[in-house]
Amino acid sequence: MSIVVRRLGRAEYQPTLEAMTRFTATRAADTPDEIWLLEHEPVFTLGLNGDARHVLDAGPIPVVQVDRGGQVTYHGPGQLVAYTLLDLQRRRLGVRALVTALENAVIATLAAYGITAASRPKAPGVYVAGAKVASLGLRVRRNCSYHGLALNVDMDLAPFGRINPCGFPGIEVTDVARLGGPADLDRVSGDLEGALLRGLSA
Repeated sequence: MSIVVRRLGRAEYQPTLEAMTRFTATRAADTPDEIWLLEHEPVFTLGLNGDARHVLDAGPIPVVQVDRGGQVTYHGPGQLVAYTLLDLQRRRLGVRALVTALENAVIATLAAYGITAASRPKAPGVYVAGAKVASLGLRVRRNCSYHGLALNVDMDLAPFGRINPCGFPGIEVTDVARLGGPADLDRVSGDLEGALLRGLSA
């Protein structure tokens, strides 16, 4: 089963949220799966389990309540976002298996740069020496997934200090460039795309 990959450049969060929600709500049994790769203008997103108290000081950055799982996170320039719009039933893929596939795609991408990363059983995402480099948040509706993952590539990490990322006070956040990997978002995007397609087609 092929997956259509769309590279959307830099986009505002709200129109993108509306577009992927509409895609999921209107897709048919034969609609091809898609992955959207992009970066967002600065925004905090607060998931279904989100506690507004984890937004410590949003300042000028907008806060958007969203329907994905998880707590609060930050999106901004220099961060690669991959939205996975998949028919899980057609792929015979459970939610836990999807989370594992997304985490493993990030881990494999980082491994190619000589960076050793790992996931955590009770804290979805990808970590390097305890610092979070990628976040995950998904929603499944009618057996179809949307939202996805965010990989910090080369970005201003200061806004993460305005929140408790993913609801964990004091968690350290890092990015690929700080870990010695490439700062080129296009290169990382191509590498992650390949890892996602391999992992989801297995």
